[in-house]
Amino acid sequence: MAGGSLKIEIEPPPLAIIVTGATCGGKSKRALDISRDTGLPVNVMDSMKVYRGMDIGSAKPAEELRNGKPYQMVDLVDPWEEFTVFDWLSALGESASSKDPWLISGGTVFYLHALREGIFQGPGPDDVIRERLKAESKSIGGDYLHDKLKEVDPDAALMIHRHDHKRLVRALEVHEQSGEPISVWHKRRVPILDPDKTLLIGVHRERQEVHRRIKARVVRMFTEGWIDEVQRLLDAHDPPWSDTAGQSIGYQRLSQALKEGTDPFLEADKIIALNRALARSQLVWARKLPIEWFAPDEGDRVNERVQSALDAVKEGRPIDPPDRELMARRRTV
Repeated sequence: MAGGSLKIEIEPPPLAIIVTGATCGGKSKRALDISRDTGLPVNVMDSMKVYRGMDIGSAKPAEELRNGKPYQMVDLVDPWEEFTVFDWLSALGESASSKDPWLISGGTVFYLHALREGIFQGPGPDDVIRERLKAESKSIGGDYLHDKLKEVDPDAALMIHRHDHKRLVRALEVHEQSGEPISVWHKRRVPILDPDKTLLIGVHRERQEVHRRIKARVVRMFTEGWIDEVQRLLDAHDPPWSDTAGQSIGYQRLSQALKEGTDPFLEADKIIALNRALARSQLVWARKLPIEWFAPDEGDRVNERVQSALDAVKEGRPIDPPDRELMARRRTV
């Protein structure tokens, strides 16, 4: 594919309420409570819940709670279709009116980063250039790609590891297409959300509790028929997953077990470990953000905080800054 420029234009909302944090932390429940209190639909910020048929393994909301009742932004494409952050932002722009406050819930870091920091909007992918660069790298060997990038974009070369061939190819591709370094393109990113009109809410749980919840969820997924779900996807399309859907935790391991005729249940411990690793990476990033961490039983306090922000926006006042005591709880999540 030879793409043109990647462009996305979304008008920012008067207020964004974002419930985020680690997997199995209780984000969906908290967002559901906020939705019931405010009447706002929940825009799901999850790169795996967008795929139809990947219900059990992605821990989607119950079917009767989808289609804006109150969860939306799920079941958007089939698993064998690619779905990028641009696609998600485009779907958000269609789903959520910029005239109303947004309620967003999920833990996909890249999506939240795009909302808060903006996104690269330069040249799109070009398969001809990519394949040529890959062939040159394979033929010449060594640090060919990294050395080539140092010549045209030394700033990017400092940021990209010499073994990260995917990002090296992308940086060289952008320079060849546009005549400008990718590092310059990144400096042009414009945030979608106004940080002064964004409320970040997390669910505060101790690490061991999150681990227990992860194990319980994985066991429940197997009980609810996850293996049969994977088999249905294998039967529906070959290959059953696009590159992006293939990054989902668990589906690949279960499908490999089914193909090889081994017991899929033996993959449970590994899937639990992968989910724990995901939770750690999500929390490492989340601790850097001005998230207010509320305990699971502090629902009334959450609703008061949200209502205060909604009232402020309605009256044309700035919302209160993040509570320092609540932010400090990040040390124990």
